[in-house]
Amino acid sequence: MTTPEDHALLRQAIALAAKAVASGNPPFGSLLVGPAGTVLAKSYNTTLTDNDITAHPELKLARWAAAELEAATAAGTTMYTSCQPCGMCEAAIQRAGLRRVVYALSNEQLLDIRPGSGLPAVPQDGPALLDEVRDVVAPYYH
Repeated sequence: MTTPEDHALLRQAIALAAKAVASGNPPFGSLLVGPAGTVLAKSYNTTLTDNDITAHPELKLARWAAAELEAATAAGTTMYTSCQPCGMCEAAIQRAGLRRVVYALSNEQLLDIRPGSGLPAVPQDGPALLDEVRDVVAPYYH
C-alpha cells in the first residue's frame, strides 16, 4: 500500500523520467531513499546517449547502493521508480539488498502503452552438461 509520502517521491521519479526523454532517452527515472527518508541518489535512463543497453536508472542505483552503502543501510532503503523494474534491474536490486521498490507504472501497463519490444525472442537451449558445471559451481556455494 502506498502513502502520500510515497506519491510525492514517485512524482520525483516521474520528473526524472521526463528529464530522460528531454535528453533523448527512454522515459524512465528512479531515486533511492534512505531509512530516514532522505534522497540518497537519483538517476534516469541513458541507454541511448551512453550507447549502453544496461544504463537503466534502477540498475545504476542498485550498483551505486552496492558500492557505496553498508548492507544495513541498503536494507532500509526504498527505490522509487517511474516504471516497474525489468528482470535485469530486479535481480540487481535484490543483489544490492534494497528493502522495497515503489513504482508508478507496471510492466503490464507499459506493454499496453508500447506493445512488445520489437525485438525477436532469443532461443535458449539447456540445461546441458549438468555434472560438469556442478563441479565448478557447487564448491563456490559450500
